[in-house]
Amino acid sequence: QALRARGVDARAFDPSGRDLGELRREGFSRCFIALHGRHGEDGTVQGALELLRIPYTGPGVMASSIAMDKVMTKRIWRFEGLPTPDWRLVASAAETEAAFDALGAPMIVKPSREGSTIGLTKVTTRAQCADAYALASRYDPEVLCEQFIEGEETTCPVLGSQALPVIRICAPEGNYDYQNKYFTDDTQYHCPSGLPEAEEREIQHIV
Repeated sequence: QALRARGVDARAFDPSGRDLGELRREGFSRCFIALHGRHGEDGTVQGALELLRIPYTGPGVMASSIAMDKVMTKRIWRFEGLPTPDWRLVASAAETEAAFDALGAPMIVKPSREGSTIGLTKVTTRAQCADAYALASRYDPEVLCEQFIEGEETTCPVLGSQALPVIRICAPEGNYDYQNKYFTDDTQYHCPSGLPEAEEREIQHIV
């Protein structure tokens, strides 16, 4: 609807029920990707569109694939000297408990290659580690344990090489989970962010 309001001849296409090859057969000239999560943001659809020679919005195959893999992203960030919370990659409940001992409380346990906080648990006691690992491993065999950093929730869109204004996110009780992302009207998105100007410029410089 937003595209049509700007005079674009746009039609919806849901790849969960249709073969992507139909895009070519039906003469689509470009794609505005509105997919989330696995297969939508991890380079899968992007790669298929590359093969079909259909231009699309958003990052390319490599950037999408790396960004969806949180462990790979953190390794690259650390190599490039960018700040990122400490973490452990675990493969069992016992290793999750060991990570908790090393990282301290609170600790975040989540699938390495999922989005939208699916399968995520904020662990505050060692006794929660087994259940947290079981939940995360339902979605991905690679489970990430990450040091929890308390602070403002912000996001900064990037268009090409330009960092756009920072958006500050205020979710109920500070919990920006799946429910508060998609199924509540209580989450607030502040733009301008209300952050100090120097802090906003620093965020934009990082991205």
